[in-house]
Amino acid sequence: MQYVAHLSKDKKLKKLIAVQPVFQLKLKKDIHLQLCASVIGQQLSVKAAGAIYNRFLDLYEGAKPTALRISETPPELLRSAGLSAAKVNYIQNISAFARDHGLDSDTLRKMNDEQVIAYITQIKGVGRWTTEMLLMFALQREDVFPVDDLGIQMVMKELYRLDSSDRRAFREQMLKIAKKWTPYRTYACMHLWAWRDKEFEDRHS
Repeated sequence: MQYVAHLSKDKKLKKLIAVQPVFQLKLKKDIHLQLCASVIGQQLSVKAAGAIYNRFLDLYEGAKPTALRISETPPELLRSAGLSAAKVNYIQNISAFARDHGLDSDTLRKMNDEQVIAYITQIKGVGRWTTEMLLMFALQREDVFPVDDLGIQMVMKELYRLDSSDRRAFREQMLKIAKKWTPYRTYACMHLWAWRDKEFEDRHS
């Protein structure tokens, strides 16, 4: 992959990339479900988010649920998949927005990152982080850096020995480091997440 050589200029990232698989972004059409998956994954590990998302899909007997069907699903049934009350509310807000206004993949692809963020964050409960996950994992955007992602913050703090006591200065340090990864910041984040998950597994195995 083209990104490997560029990101390997960062010595710390180079060590991660050397022992991890090469990542590839995939364009996904079902924006509505991808947004639901992003909400489900908030503040969870990749493994935990995947398990809950699969239970969520199982509620619909293996078929991909439509926006209309999710918006009409009783909240208590959604809660049974392991979703919090807040996440149930957000998922139904997303579904209602998709039903009433549309979340067409082809339309969103014509927008730049900030235009997509402005459009999607109209949905109550969907913030910038969730939309950044959509840009990365559904719209195939290669240069997204979710500076407010807790996992990225934890890894960069440890890997780059950053001081997080001053939140503003910490963010600025992160942005400065990440600027060198452009135009492949998405891939850099994927390697950082993979390292975080591997470290967690090693410590709890």
